[in-house]
Amino acid sequence: MSFQEYLSQKKISVEQFQQAEPARFEEWQREFGQMHPESFTAQKKFLLNDTRRKYLVR
Repeated sequence: MSFQEYLSQKKISVEQFQQAEPARFEEWQREFGQMHPESFTAQKKFLLNDTRRKYLVR
């Protein structure tokens, strides 16, 4: 699973997130590549919720 697919699955707009916060997007993409998606979700759970609220897929 790619990072973009993961974000889509979490209902986060990839384009909006990447444009608004490129540094965080790159950091998360790098970290996602180094761990299992479930571990990433556990580690970033509250941050993912905040990010989803900002960049919700409509």
